[in-house]
Amino acid sequence: MLALIVAVAHNRVIGKDNTLIWHLPNDLKFFKEKTTGHVIIMGRKTFESLPFLLPNREHWVITRDKGFDAPEGVKIFHSPEAASEAARVLDAAYVIGGAQVYEAFLPYVDTMYITEVDHEFEGDAFFPEFSEEAFTIESVVDGVVDEKNTYPHRFVTYRRKASK
Repeated sequence: MLALIVAVAHNRVIGKDNTLIWHLPNDLKFFKEKTTGHVIIMGRKTFESLPFLLPNREHWVITRDKGFDAPEGVKIFHSPEAASEAARVLDAAYVIGGAQVYEAFLPYVDTMYITEVDHEFEGDAFFPEFSEEAFTIESVVDGVVDEKNTYPHRFVTYRRKASK
């Protein structure tokens, strides 16, 4: 299964200055639960924004830079197609960003885990438009709003419809 996982604001914003804008522990927990033990696929800028390698996950980085030097254990791919093909043999791989990488992988993903944040933020990175007709909404779970999770949010799982 090739999936993408993302938190998206009401106005499709996903980040600003290569960082997350909001803090939702519920979403971070959801991300960790889904991706732990699996491959995570990201662009070079997203990889460089991580404070450290995320534990118990194999990191795959998409970059056009043929000279990109990644830490030991990080796999480098020079096209979304190559990474997508390699991911097909895995039980699960998760595309985690950024915006260009999400757009490049949209034709390949089977599943999308989208945390919809019911708020508008200023940002410079946006989740791409996608054809909702190509997917079925499998589940919608409202996130708990509390003192640590101040923005209303919900976890929506989309599954690609079978080709006819």
